[in-house]
Amino acid sequence: MTALLSRVPVRATLRSPRLRLTLLALLALTAVALYLLVDLPAAWEYVVGLRSRTVIGMILAAAAVGVSTVLFQTITANRILTPGIMGFDAVYMAIQVVTAFAIGPALLVAAPPLASWGVQLVLMAGAVTALYLWLFVRLRLDLHVIVLAGLVLGVLFRSVTAFLQHLLDPDTFAIVQNLLFASFTSVDRELLLPAGIVIAVAIASLWPIRRALDVMSLGETRAISLGVDHRATSVHVILVVSALVAASTALVGPVAFLGLLVANLAYSLVGHRHVLSIPAAILIGVLTLVGGQLLLQHVLGFATELPVVIEFAGGLFFLLLVLTGRAR
Repeated sequence: MTALLSRVPVRATLRSPRLRLTLLALLALTAVALYLLVDLPAAWEYVVGLRSRTVIGMILAAAAVGVSTVLFQTITANRILTPGIMGFDAVYMAIQVVTAFAIGPALLVAAPPLASWGVQLVLMAGAVTALYLWLFVRLRLDLHVIVLAGLVLGVLFRSVTAFLQHLLDPDTFAIVQNLLFASFTSVDRELLLPAGIVIAVAIASLWPIRRALDVMSLGETRAISLGVDHRATSVHVILVVSALVAASTALVGPVAFLGLLVANLAYSLVGHRHVLSIPAAILIGVLTLVGGQLLLQHVLGFATELPVVIEFAGGLFFLLLVLTGRAR
């Protein structure tokens, strides 16, 4: 009986969301430390520098993708919708192909990385923000109509991009194809600081509306009845999501299903309170990217690439959510 009673507090403690968040932080730190320090050669300073750049890029991507997905699922009240599924990444792909047509592959490759990243950030964030503000504020459409419009526009952008790619010459096509796939190991060092600033400012702007976001998780009707300005908060969220997705996609490339994985795992572990779910989504993203790259590098011997594994696992998880009826 004494042994049984002693287990009860332990089980209750393990169910604490804050303890789970702490454990996630420890696991993420362990994965980062292992990635930086395992199998160091004699010239360890150079290798640690390269690995540090990769880790910072992964952390920024995990933060941007995780937070943007949690926010987007909050305002849409749907657990399977992500900015990638809604066509945000398709805008990036369209911009790359149109840019290749406009300036040619030589200038596209020779452009300074910071300038190229800045232009992509402004174009992508501006296009997505203008589109959704036009639908949401100017036309005042219902949120479900906007979601449907986003899905249709995403398919449209992808179709146009695929058509334009067939018109490119082989050299330009190869360059564009390289830009359209995510890469976590070839992030330019010059882009880490500006991307980090954009992501940090966007996430920090959520602090004043953190409680309103919790209420919005209950649905639009309940949020309005409880005094939340649903439209103004949704506009704020759209602006933040646009900035985060643009910064992350321009930094590492499009990753459609990473956000779906980390957001739903965060809900399962710590619940839907945003002061817990947002940090949990970031930590799970870091653990997924850094831990996945560690396994691919030291266990599987680079048999495949991390974005391919994430997209495959995310696609299966997407189907699981749909088939089991847990999309809401």
